[in-house]
Amino acid sequence: MKSVFGVLVAVILVFSAQSCSIKLNGASTQGLKTINIGYFENTAPYVLPTLSQDFTEALKARIRSTTSLDIVRTEQADAIMTGSITGYSIAPASIQATTNNAPPIAGASALTITVEVKYTNNVDKKLSYEQSFSESKNFTGDIASQQNTLVPALITQITEDIFNKAFANW
Repeated sequence: MKSVFGVLVAVILVFSAQSCSIKLNGASTQGLKTINIGYFENTAPYVLPTLSQDFTEALKARIRSTTSLDIVRTEQADAIMTGSITGYSIAPASIQATTNNAPPIAGASALTITVEVKYTNNVDKKLSYEQSFSESKNFTGDIASQQNTLVPALITQITEDIFNKAFANW
C-alpha cells in the first residue's frame, strides 16, 4: 500500500511541476512557453569582435539550461528580450606608488561591460523591464593576456543578473 501511495505522490509532483513551469532553482516562468532573444549588438565605443555573439549565445544557454522555455524567432513569443552592449571599457582601479616625482601609474585596472536590456513579458506586462546591467573585474598587467578569462566571467555575471531580473523577480 505504501509503494502505491509513493508512486501516486511522485506522479502528482511530476505533473504539477510540468503544468506550472516552475523550476526548483527559484526561477519562475509562470505562463510562459516561448521566448525570443534578439541579437545583442555591440554599440560600445570599443568593439571586441566576438562579444556580441558570445554574449547572445551565453544568455540563450542560461535560459535554455534552467527553464523549459522554447527559444523562438518570432515577435509572437510569450516573452521578448532585446538589447545591446553599450559599454566595454578599461579604467584604472588603483594607483601604484612611484618614485622620483614620476606620474602615478595604474596598479590595477578594471574591465567593465555594460548591457542595456529590454524584457517584454507578453503574459504579465508588469514583469517587463528596461534596464542597464554592468559588471567589472579588476586585473593587473595588460588586457590582451587576460581578456580570454575576464570577458567570459563578466558575461556569466551579467547574464545571471538579467536572468534573475526576468525570472526570479530580483
